[in-house]
Amino acid sequence: MVKITDREFNLLSDFIYAELGIKMPYSKKTLLESRLQKRLRAKLISSFREYCDYLFSEKGAHEELVHMIDLVTTNKTDFFREDYHFEHLAGVVAPELVRTTGAGVSRKFAAWSAGCSSGEEPYTMSMVLSEFAHRHPGLGFDYTIFATDISTRMLQHAAEGTYREERIQPVPEGLRRKYLLRSRDRSRGLVRIIPELRERVRFSRLNFMDDDFGFKEPLDVIFCRNVVIYFDRATQEKLFSKFCRYLSPGSYLFIGHSESLNGFSLPLEKVGPAVYRRV
Repeated sequence: MVKITDREFNLLSDFIYAELGIKMPYSKKTLLESRLQKRLRAKLISSFREYCDYLFSEKGAHEELVHMIDLVTTNKTDFFREDYHFEHLAGVVAPELVRTTGAGVSRKFAAWSAGCSSGEEPYTMSMVLSEFAHRHPGLGFDYTIFATDISTRMLQHAAEGTYREERIQPVPEGLRRKYLLRSRDRSRGLVRIIPELRERVRFSRLNFMDDDFGFKEPLDVIFCRNVVIYFDRATQEKLFSKFCRYLSPGSYLFIGHSESLNGFSLPLEKVGPAVYRRV
C-alpha cells in the first residue's frame, strides 16, 4: 500500500480546508491515506506526491477534485433523524409561517436541506410538508425543497430516490404505504420515493465556501444538521452568517443536536432544541 508522508498529508489537509472548510487534523492521516488509495489505483498513480501534483494542476482541478471530495466527505444520514425537528416543522413552523407571512399560500413555502447527502432528509421534509398540506386542504399549501450537497455521487443517489428496505425503517408505516413504491422484484429489497414527492425536491451541487448560494428569494426554513461539526469555529460562524442572509425575520434554522451557536454574533434566537428563529 502506498504511504502518505507528513508533508503530503499537510498539503492535502490545507487544500481540503481551503476548498471545503473541513478541518483534517493529523489524527486523520491514516483515514485520508486509506480513502485516497482507490483514486491512486484508478488513475494509475504510484505515489501521493504524484497525486498532489496532479490534483493541484489545472487538469486535476477539473477532473479529479470532485472524486477527491466524494471520498473525504462524510455522508451519514437517516430518514426522520432527530424526528422532533420534523414534528416542529409541520406542527409549529408551517402553520405559523402560513399565518404570519402567507408562506405556502400566497407563495410557495421554500425550505433548504443544506448538506442533504443521499436525500433522506429532504424527502422526510417533503413527506411531513405533504402531510401538512393534506391535513389543511382548504389552504392549497404548496412548497419547494432545495437540497444541496458538495458530493456529486451523493446527489446522483439522492435524485434517484431509491433506497434499500432497511434504510426506510424509521419511516412510519402509514407514510411508507403512501410515499414509497416497492420494486416489482421483491428479492431486490428496494423501494423508491413516489414521483409526486421527488418532484418537490430540487437537487443541486453547492460548496459552503462559495460566496453566493444562488437563492433569489428568501427561504422559510433551512435544515443544516450534523454538517458544521467538521468545520472550525471561525468557519462555522461565517457559514451561519451566510445562512442568515437567506432567512427573513421569523424564518427558521434547524441545526444538529450536537451543534451549538453559543458565542456567535447572529440575528437568531433559540426557540427549541437546536431550533432557531431569525430575528
